[in-house]
Amino acid sequence: MTEFLEKTGQEYEGDHDRPLRTYVRIIGVYGTVVAAATLAAKLTGRRPPERIGLIDVSLMAACTHKLSRLLAKDPVTSPIRAPFTRFQGVSGPSELKEEPRNTVGELVSCPFCIAQWAATGYAIGLVFAPRATRLAGAAMTAVAASDWLHLAYAKLMKSD
Repeated sequence: MTEFLEKTGQEYEGDHDRPLRTYVRIIGVYGTVVAAATLAAKLTGRRPPERIGLIDVSLMAACTHKLSRLLAKDPVTSPIRAPFTRFQGVSGPSELKEEPRNTVGELVSCPFCIAQWAATGYAIGLVFAPRATRLAGAAMTAVAASDWLHLAYAKLMKSD
């Protein structure tokens, strides 16, 4: 089996260096977190919401967007990313451009990658602490809306 996996990895990578083994570990960690949350919910009698309404989906989407950008790009969270990335400069208003040093760096500097984890955390929060999760989601949604207003205001000021 190991030989098959190594051959598959080599054929996939070709002339490119792709850290497939590390990706498999990351997928394993994600799966373990989801399985542990599912088991904890079952053991404690927690159940997912009967339905997830439009308001919850909207909060979850905006919160996931803001949290993933905050973790992956914000200057204030750069100490979390520093062991895994290298500072390259500024990429936008209040956002940094960083080059990953390794596969973990790819994960922590990619808002699209972190979004999966953030949305999963939000979903788990709806099972274990729905009121607190909705409050945190509303706060992050307000911050995301504020960001858009800041950008719109700056654009309006430039047009004068």
